[in-house]
Amino acid sequence: MRQVNFVIIFVICLALVLFGIENTEPAVIHLVKDIQFQAPLSIELILAAGIGAVLAWVFSVWSQVQKTVEIRKEVTVREDRIHELEDDLERYKAELEEQQRLLPAAQTVQDAESREIYAQ
Repeated sequence: MRQVNFVIIFVICLALVLFGIENTEPAVIHLVKDIQFQAPLSIELILAAGIGAVLAWVFSVWSQVQKTVEIRKEVTVREDRIHELEDDLERYKAELEEQQRLLPAAQTVQDAESREIYAQ
């Protein structure tokens, strides 16, 4: 993949150099009223492309930051849900243990009653 990226960057740079050699006539840039610059057309277009590339990179970084924030929110929500479920599980285990402690006592009461019935 690195070789492909290198080839793409090399071809773009070569095209920019050839474009710069062919377009050396000056052109005027009007930034604000009464403020203007004069530079070769190739330099102006290369600067415009560079600014566009920087803006695209900034947008890419911004979207990655937004995705990271969304993922962190989802992880926090899931962790909270996991903690709730773990608490529920512990509560259910405690209830089950309590019911199991009461269950043998109920069986012994029933056994004692049945013994009394058979004894009569």
